[in-house]
Amino acid sequence: MQALKNLSPDIRQYLVVTGNYWAFTLTDGALRMLVVLHFHSLGYSPLQIAALFLFYEIFGVITNLVGGYLGARIGLNRTMNIGLALQVIALLMLTVPAAWLTVVWVMAAQALSGVAKDLNKMSAKSSIKLLVPDNQQSQLYHWVAVLTGSKNALKGVGFFLGGGLLALLGFAGAVLAMALVLGLVWLASLFLLKRDLGKARAKPKFREILSKSRQINILSAARMFLFAARDVWFVIALPVYLSSVFGWDFWLVGGFMAVWVIGYGVVQSQAPAFTGKRSGRVPGGLAASAWAGALALLPAAIALGLWQGANPYVVLLGGLLVFGVLFAVNSSLHSYLIVSYAKADGVSLDVGFYYMSNALGRLLGTVLSGWVYQAYGLEACLWVSAAFLLSATLISLALPRASVQDQA
Repeated sequence: MQALKNLSPDIRQYLVVTGNYWAFTLTDGALRMLVVLHFHSLGYSPLQIAALFLFYEIFGVITNLVGGYLGARIGLNRTMNIGLALQVIALLMLTVPAAWLTVVWVMAAQALSGVAKDLNKMSAKSSIKLLVPDNQQSQLYHWVAVLTGSKNALKGVGFFLGGGLLALLGFAGAVLAMALVLGLVWLASLFLLKRDLGKARAKPKFREILSKSRQINILSAARMFLFAARDVWFVIALPVYLSSVFGWDFWLVGGFMAVWVIGYGVVQSQAPAFTGKRSGRVPGGLAASAWAGALALLPAAIALGLWQGANPYVVLLGGLLVFGVLFAVNSSLHSYLIVSYAKADGVSLDVGFYYMSNALGRLLGTVLSGWVYQAYGLEACLWVSAAFLLSATLISLALPRASVQDQA
């Protein structure tokens, strides 16, 4: 306790923001797995399940634009608390009797959850920029990697939690339990988050939500294709394939997805070691392009293996593990670059715009994951993924080749 008291007020507030983000991430991962598995068991098609997440992703796009503006005006503490409250409401909306769980109702609940998730992410990611001096880029990269990796590891735990709660408590019982726990976290946050961390010195105008930075625009476009490439086969197609083709039950699907995402998060937290930190350097745009190009080979290789009739357990599951390692490095590298490129004053404006592109990529990937899988199968999803990753590679070539550290 004494060690915490010795920290600066901003760092103590940042630790609270991070703790909130972790708690939220558990419910976000669990809710996604609950919705996919529960509605698949009810006979919903992959495209119908994808539609349930449509508003989640659409409102994520909107929230990142508007949320960055709100964070700069009212402070990241308030945007964090608003996000927690909205997630509690979204969970409670899904505790209604089964007959009320229409597609429209679930989509509305997912819309609130999408707003909540991106308010939380924007608040946590923006805060790091304010705590690390611009001349300590290596330390900034380390902090970003740890936050991003730990978040995704907890999201993986959430996947397992969702599958387990569905088996133990049923759908309504699972979401009610999560709502009660997150409600307690929200109440604690109202008392602990006091400082206006991240509030811009000059009140930004609403038209400033669009980035005027060329490098942020380029990085944002690459990020959109990067995450569309993941979600086009990971979000809907993969869990449905594991359930319907491999015959796995809820526990096994949720457990496997959890282990994958946890491992992915661990690799993310170690990404600086893979991309040059050991040599005392931090990566720039050239590294982003190279790592995206390496990743593009994986879904193409998995699709070719499945087409040739190779053992799907070896090809798909083994390929997925390698994909997770390479994607984790790409994601962590991108997360560092956006925080590094962003302006310190009103940082949430730049970060919000960037994660708007992230949400747009998830939206594109989620919709295509349901439609392409239903119409053409998993192999087609993998080919679309490879095409998106090739696009991210080519776009990243336009980024500044040198790191921010070298440009300074």
